Formats: sequence, structure tokens, C-alpha cells
Amino acid sequence: MERNRKVRNVLAAILVANWAVAVAKIVFGWMSDSAAVTADGVHSFIDGGSNVLGLVAMSVAARPADEDHPYGHGKFEALASLGIGMLIGVAMLELGRMALDSLLHDRHPTVTPLMAGVMVGTLLVNLAVTTLERKQGEKLQSPLLLADARHTLSDVGVTLAVLGSMGLVWLGFPKADGLVTLGVLVVVARVAWGIVKQAVGILSDTARLEPQKVMNLTLQVPGVRSCRDVRSRGMEGTVYVDLKIEVDPLLTTAQAHELADAVEARLQAEFPEVVDVVVHVEPGGSSQRALANTTRA
Repeated sequence: MERNRKVRNVLAAILVANWAVAVAKIVFGWMSDSAAVTADGVHSFIDGGSNVLGLVAMSVAARPADEDHPYGHGKFEALASLGIGMLIGVAMLELGRMALDSLLHDRHPTVTPLMAGVMVGTLLVNLAVTTLERKQGEKLQSPLLLADARHTLSDVGVTLAVLGSMGLVWLGFPKADGLVTLGVLVVVARVAWGIVKQAVGILSDTARLEPQKVMNLTLQVPGVRSCRDVRSRGMEGTVYVDLKIEVDPLLTTAQAHELADAVEARLQAEFPEVVDVVVHVEPGGSSQRALANTTRA
């Protein structure tokens, strides 16, 4: 609950910054008839929209586990990250339309010192925002904050490109506005792919831990004869593991339970992100018997 509250506070602060930057870019882009500046403003506006989406998702993710969601609601963070990727996709369509419109109709944006100053100011704001959000995302182990930080970082590259196009337009190359807008489109596409890939990995239960390493650590626990069928899933900060171990068949139930607890403690000591380990205890030789039965079948 405390972690989710901190994530929401970060998102709320960044929302204000993103929309302030977006309004400035869109207004000055419209006033100067610059497709690149306006596109950059749209990009920043969608940054703010993704923050709103994140705040809604975190309010759901903060709910405790229940009968319908025994593993909690943490994956709503990943769903929000996927939503950010979709929002970026919408922005890509708008950026493409504006770029082609600028090139085909040969629009000539008007570059003024005030507009250049505004763009430099928004660049500094974006740098501060993405640095803060990345640090907080790493500290709080939040895939949502890390995804949004990468999204905001793309604004830095976009703004630099727009400033470059403004310089070229001022030097007498008006088509630079549309060409740079197409370049922005490529940057946005790469960011979208990275965010969607991460979110899909979480939602599709991609393995979080290397099975061989988990097996090696498990075999270091005295009394464990073998380990197999290691599986892991979850998010960066909440990983769930299940595995099978073989032990002396003469162990009592209490002794086998203590051994399973030792395995869980060993893995959690090595991987702090592991929140739960399900250990299925089998009598020694069961894997060989299962293999023999499979072979006969």
C-alpha cells in the first residue's frame, strides 16, 4: 500500500509537468504553424494521458488479494503500461499525418526567439521529469514508472530534433519541419515497441528467474537430492516460483516440510524480489520412476 501510494504521488507530480509542457508546445506550435513543434506538444500531451491512465491503474493495483485475484492486483500496472504503448500508437498516426501534411503542402513555420526559448525550457523540464521518474521507478521497482520514464525520455530526443529543425528552417530549409517530424515518428515507434514488449512479457508470464540458477541454489540445501520443473513468473518486484524437489523417502512429513521451508528461505535470500515459493516435495527416485513409466508407455 505504501509503495503504491508513492507511485501515485510520482505520477501525479509528473502529470502536472507533462501537461504544462504540452500546452506550451501546442500553443506555440500552432502560432508558428510548425508541424514538428505541434507534434512534440501532442507527444507531451499523451505523456500526461498516460499518467492519468497510470493513476487509475495504481488505484486498482493497490487493492489487496481477494478470492477473484489470489495473487493480488499488481498486474494492472502492466496493463497500464500496455495502455501507454497503445496511446503512443495513436500519437504515431497523428505525427505521420502532420509530417505528410507539412511536406506535401510545403508549409513554412515561423521561427521566433520566444518559441526557441520555450522549446529549450520544455527540454529542461523533460530532462528533470525523466530522471526523477526513472530513479523512483528503480527505487519502488515499478514497471509502470519505468515504462513512463522511457516514454518521457523519448520527449527529450524529440525536442532536440525539433530544435534542430527550427534551426534548419531559420537557415532556409522549410522542409526540415516535416522531415524531422517523420524522424520523431521513428523514435516514438521504438519507444512504443519497448513498452509493449515489457508489458506483454509480464502479462504472458515470461520466466523471471533463470531455472538453472534456481536449481543450483536449491541443490545447495542439505537434504535435497534433485530439483526440477522450475517455473517463475510475476513482475520485477513480485516474483512467484514453484518447483519440485526429491528428498529421502524415509523423512517424516514434518522433516520434509522443514526442508521445503529451507529451500524457500534460500531462494528468497538470493532473490529479494521473490515473494512466494511453492515447493512440491517428492520421495527420492520418483523422477526416474516417472521416466521409466513414460518409456514403457
